[in-house]
Amino acid sequence: MYVKRNYSIKIMLMWTRRNIYKFLVIATIPTVLYEILDWKFIHLPWLPIALVGSALAFIVGFKNNASYDRLWEARKVWGGIVNTSRSFAMMTNAYLSNEHAKDEKTEEEFFAVRKEMILRHVAWMTSLRHALRVPKPWERSSRNHSDLEYMKDVKINERIYTLEEELEGYLSESEKKYVLSQTNKQGACLNLQSNQLKKLKESGHIWEFSFLEMENQLVELFTLQGKLERIKNFPYPRQFATLNLFFIWIFILLLPLGVINVFDEIGTAILNQYNEPAPYVRVISEGFVWLSIPFSVIISWIFHTMERIGEVSENPFEGIANDVPITTMARGIEIDIRQMIGDDPASIPAPIPEQKGMQM
Repeated sequence: MYVKRNYSIKIMLMWTRRNIYKFLVIATIPTVLYEILDWKFIHLPWLPIALVGSALAFIVGFKNNASYDRLWEARKVWGGIVNTSRSFAMMTNAYLSNEHAKDEKTEEEFFAVRKEMILRHVAWMTSLRHALRVPKPWERSSRNHSDLEYMKDVKINERIYTLEEELEGYLSESEKKYVLSQTNKQGACLNLQSNQLKKLKESGHIWEFSFLEMENQLVELFTLQGKLERIKNFPYPRQFATLNLFFIWIFILLLPLGVINVFDEIGTAILNQYNEPAPYVRVISEGFVWLSIPFSVIISWIFHTMERIGEVSENPFEGIANDVPITTMARGIEIDIRQMIGDDPASIPAPIPEQKGMQM
């Protein structure tokens, strides 16, 4: 997630420069043919192209709205994980007691149980974010040169460390072996958590109704996990994405053919205002058609960049600048819940720093 006020013009131009080169070539070729080789027949009427542009603006707007909805839903779900994690830590603090216990535990033993459960919860978040970072065939950032270039110096924990490495210290060896053997590793972590709650209830260290409350928190975590998996595993419909891309490039290819004659007519109108135009007026009016090149490039850049913005927003876990910062949020949750149970400050990891104005 980019956290600065605005992207700079330099960043935007660097991100889109390869496409700008393409637009420049596409706009220059018909203009040269029209003006230098006198191929006046290649121009097209401006009105139908303008109608295509108007329809395309609605199509691009629809895609951007749908992409933003996916991004915002993902952020809201992670906000739910923040709240549910804090609630679970609060219950872990409050509900473990000797009130109904068969064998009493010391405060040190209770703290060990609390810490074990909190670390297992962190292991669940770790497994979840690793699952969300797995590349999918429809995600484009791993194949887009501009995105790869911009992100080349940014460190993403899920790309640097394996899940096994990141689970070290959060699960026992037997639990880690069990989790890594499962297909849905994050679900396995919640299953382990539920099993321990059941044992604590059976030993009387958690009252039956408190057990149900904590189980409801695990159910809520499963629900939130399922929502994130749905966003990750079900893309923005490919038929819409494909047609959007085709329509954008059809418009970009037709645009120069529609504007060259318009600018030529403007130059002719300027020249016709004078009975005996000065030489510089003649040069300006006759060269007016060349302004179709920058005009076409600017319009093409606007439409294509809006399409790309929707494209990079539709998959909010790819690991690029516009994603939901799941790694940073998971670390923030870990810090909060470990502080809530009174864990040793020296053992609590530091927040993940920003990189190039981004939180990952």
